[in-house]
Amino acid sequence: MVSQFRKPARRTSIHPAAPAFLVLWALACPAAAEPGKASAPIPAATLALMQAKGTTAAAPVLFRAYKKESEIEVWKRAGGGRFVHVKTFPICRWSGQLGPKRKTGDRQTPEGFYTVPQRQMNPNSSYYLSFDVGYPNAYDRAQGSTGSAVMVHGVCSSMGCFAMTDHVVGEIYAIAREAFAGGQAAFQFQSFPFRMTAANMARYRTDPNIAFWRQLKEGADRFDATGEEPVVGVAAGRYVFAPFKDPAKEALAAAHRSTEEARIAALVEEGSAAIRTTYSDGAQHPFWAALAAKGTPLGDVSRPEALAYAGQEVVVIAARPRPVQVAEAVWSRWVAPDSALSRTRMPGFVPSYERAGPAFAPLVTTYAETWPRLVGLSLSGVLPPPAGLAPPAIGPVAQR
Repeated sequence: MVSQFRKPARRTSIHPAAPAFLVLWALACPAAAEPGKASAPIPAATLALMQAKGTTAAAPVLFRAYKKESEIEVWKRAGGGRFVHVKTFPICRWSGQLGPKRKTGDRQTPEGFYTVPQRQMNPNSSYYLSFDVGYPNAYDRAQGSTGSAVMVHGVCSSMGCFAMTDHVVGEIYAIAREAFAGGQAAFQFQSFPFRMTAANMARYRTDPNIAFWRQLKEGADRFDATGEEPVVGVAAGRYVFAPFKDPAKEALAAAHRSTEEARIAALVEEGSAAIRTTYSDGAQHPFWAALAAKGTPLGDVSRPEALAYAGQEVVVIAARPRPVQVAEAVWSRWVAPDSALSRTRMPGFVPSYERAGPAFAPLVTTYAETWPRLVGLSLSGVLPPPAGLAPPAIGPVAQR
C-alpha cells in the first residue's frame, strides 16, 4: 500500500562531469513527472555490466529483494541459460517487520515468490514509476491474507512497498521494460526476509516465522544451485516447487539442499546464537542513511523517527561455543617432560599416568568400599553392629 504525498519537485539534469556530490544529490532527490520517464534508456554503465556478464538488455530478468539487507538484486539470463547477478540497488525505505504480509494496513512489506506480467507495470504512477509485485499471490490467499497495490516505486516512503527513490526506480523500470520488449511474458520477483544462508537460518531458528522461511529457503536454494528460475506452486497451504525437467539440474538442487540442511544442523549443534530482529517500522539501506546524515535531502521519507530503532537484535539463545577437542596423542606430547612447552610453561609437570600412586591409596580404597558394606550388613542383622553404634538406633533405621 502507498500513501499520498505532495508532487515532487522537478529534477534538473546533471552533466557527466559534475562533482560527485551533485551526482549523489541527483540520485536522492525526487524527479518530476517527466514525459519520457517510462522510455528512458538503461544507463550505459549498466549495459556494460550486462555485457560483461554475458547477457543483454533484452534477456529475461529476475529480481530478488532482501528486507534485512535493504537491497534488490537484478539477475539476467546469460547465454548459457543460467541467470547471473548483474547489479544490486539499495532500498530507500521498506516498512513493517521481518515476516510475511498478513492484512490490509499492517504496513508489512511482503515475502514470497511473485509474478509480474507487463500489465502490472505503471508508467503513470504517482510515485514517478512503479510496478505491482503481485501481492496477494496464491500462497497469500491460501493463508487468508489481504491487501493490494504493493509496489516497487519511486520516492522514499513506504506503507508496505519497496520505496527506491525516483532515479533508482527509473533504472529498474527500464531494465524490466527491455526484458518485456525482448519477449519475456512475466518476470519473477522473489522477496526474502534476509539472505537465505545457512547461518541466517540458524540464527533465526526460534522466530515464529521460521517454518514459512524454510519454504522460502527451499525455493532460494533451487535457484542458487542451478541458476534457473524455480517453478513455484502452492499445495496444502504451503509453497511447493516443481522438479526441473533436466535430471542433472534436479540432482544439483537436491545436493545443494542437503548440504544447506547439514550446515544449519551443524551450526545449531555447535551452539550458535539464536536471535530476533525487531523494527519500529522497517528500515533503509545504509547508503541512504549515510546520505541523509550528511544532509542530503531524500525527499519524502516515511516515519523517519522510526529509523533510529531499526534492526534491533534480541538474543533469544546465547551462543554456546563448544570447546576445541584436542586429541590425546597431541596434548600428551605438549605436556611431556621433554616437550619445549613443558619446560618453559609447566616445569616439573608429570602426567598423571606417569606418577607413582599415593602410599595409602590401597587402604583408602579398601576403607571406602568396605565400610558402607559392613554398615549395611549390620543394619540388616546379618552382622553385629560396628563398635560405637548403639543398639537402640539400629531398630528404627532397619524398619524404614
